[in-house]
Amino acid sequence: MPAELSVNLNAIAMLRNRRDLPWPSVTGLGRIALAAGAHGLTVHPRPDQRHIRFSDLPDLRALLDDEFPDREFNIEGYPSEAFLRLVEEAEPEQVTLVPDDPSQATSDHGWRFEEHVHFLTAVVARLKRLGTRVSLFADPDADEAALAIAGDVGADRVELYTGPYGACHDDSEKAAKELEKLKKTAECAARLGLGVNAGHDLTVANLRAVAASIPALAEVSIGHALTADALEFGMAETVRRYLAALGRPA
Repeated sequence: MPAELSVNLNAIAMLRNRRDLPWPSVTGLGRIALAAGAHGLTVHPRPDQRHIRFSDLPDLRALLDDEFPDREFNIEGYPSEAFLRLVEEAEPEQVTLVPDDPSQATSDHGWRFEEHVHFLTAVVARLKRLGTRVSLFADPDADEAALAIAGDVGADRVELYTGPYGACHDDSEKAAKELEKLKKTAECAARLGLGVNAGHDLTVANLRAVAASIPALAEVSIGHALTADALEFGMAETVRRYLAALGRPA
């Protein structure tokens, strides 16, 4: 089966937050994305709330529960105590844990699994008690030992960081090398029984190759490029374009 599409709403929230006004509506555009065929919605509630606000989470949970009960809520972030409490209140279908410093502009590296075994084991166990799927952010060239630790701490999936691949938008030779790293890491994760997600700087133009190279790909989470495209094509048509790139019917 082709990978599912989860629409990251952070860029929409950032645009809204420029003014003390309720538009663009994060929930409204999330509704359009889901109606157009997106499998889920992703948010990354950072401590300073510069993108998604904590108050958005109950509204998005209600949107999914009331109108799209077969879709998924994915909340990503660094597992601080405050973040974990937000997750416990929102009860998402998936939590994606990233090793971000609060000052980072965006996620830009995977976990150093061997350094955080005990920490991640405790956090993942706490999340699994909620019944949520847990995905851990991983470098595109994570080796078998690192991925084995991801499985050992209880993760269901890893999300491969595709930023280096996305950065090669003007260099096809370099992009091919980065894609090969992703392919090998995904194959290793699948052999170990881990599901494979991917995200960061994915576009309609570069997504087809990722989907073709990683048959085990379960889900992609896309926000920045998808939001930029939505300004040009509208949210519904943009979602359909990304679904087509994944090989999914709209």
